[in-house]
Amino acid sequence: KLRIHKMTIQTLCSAGYIYLGMDHFARPQDDLARAQSNGSLHRNFQGYSTHGDCDLVGLGVSSIGRINGNYAQNHHTLKDYQGSIKTRTLPIHRGFELGLDDKLRRAVISGLICHFKLDIPSIERCYQIRFADYFSKELNVLTAMANDGLIDLQESEIKIKPPGRLLVRNICAVFDHYFNLGDQTERFSKAI
Repeated sequence: KLRIHKMTIQTLCSAGYIYLGMDHFARPQDDLARAQSNGSLHRNFQGYSTHGDCDLVGLGVSSIGRINGNYAQNHHTLKDYQGSIKTRTLPIHRGFELGLDDKLRRAVISGLICHFKLDIPSIERCYQIRFADYFSKELNVLTAMANDGLIDLQESEIKIKPPGRLLVRNICAVFDHYFNLGDQTERFSKAI
């Protein structure tokens, strides 16, 4: 499957498309390709975007919205969704407010998933952390990925190499607090 995926990427790139990551492509003159090139590309739960940190209202069954850093997901069944609408209440099934750790991890993942690199000193300044201390467990997992030639792991930067771009989701998952970090090596190995 990875081989077919790689061939598809090569075919689309040879046809003039830019690989944005995560199975997304754009022509060089497209706004998304230009945003990736100039460092302003963003990603939210709907995909890549040229608009960062904007509010999104989820309409419909199971849709997800984001307003002012808070996430809400609508009811999963049409019956529950329509029931809320009929009683003039918001059809929200569950919600989540981001904490500081969530915002930090979102910034790290966003840098990697949108630009295939992360400027560690800028993260340290913005969040007042020492990256190597805060993410010591994650850096241990990333060392194995660096040894496999997927990333370049430096004190001041993490850069995803071309072979690692196919596995950008797995690389970013290392920083996802809600994944079991202990299982990441196994999940990563199965993806290859």
